[in-house]
Amino acid sequence: MTMTEQPVETAGEETACCARHDSHGPGAGAETPETPRERVNRRWNEILQETRVTQTGVQILFGFLLSVAFTPLFRELGTLDHAIYVTTVVLGAAATGSLIAPVSIHRFLSGQRMKDEVVEAAGRLMMCGMVLLALTIGCTLLLILRFVVPGVLAEVLVGAVMLWFGLCWYVLPLRLRHRAARRSRTDGA
Repeated sequence: MTMTEQPVETAGEETACCARHDSHGPGAGAETPETPRERVNRRWNEILQETRVTQTGVQILFGFLLSVAFTPLFRELGTLDHAIYVTTVVLGAAATGSLIAPVSIHRFLSGQRMKDEVVEAAGRLMMCGMVLLALTIGCTLLLILRFVVPGVLAEVLVGAVMLWFGLCWYVLPLRLRHRAARRSRTDGA
């Protein structure tokens, strides 16, 4: 079975239904219902698309990081910058591992009728990978900006970028989820 194949067997799937696009999505219950099988297949396909985007980004960033150690300027970095570099490379490797892990999990568990568990584990690994990717980007910026910008301005700029990542990647989605949940409670009352 390939990653795009969709057979899944779950108990009681013929009788059970749930709202399309998860119960916490916007307009939950407004669209046609989907079976648990359709839901897990949709969620898996969404994870595949998200994985393709993040894997490309993290692999390009990680490749760049690995090449830095072989440049002449790398020898001129101080002890703190070397420590930032090592931390950044380790974070990049960890992000790469987390964001590629869903592929490995799928390969090992393909055909075992465990798609629900695979989707759940892949979703958690993607969230972990996104945190690690944000930290890798932040450390990369810190390393570069400490070399280019004088004084504490580098740290201030990195802090602002990390705050922006936190707002875009975590606060906004959680706020939207909370708003949709509150709307569904008032609609159902």
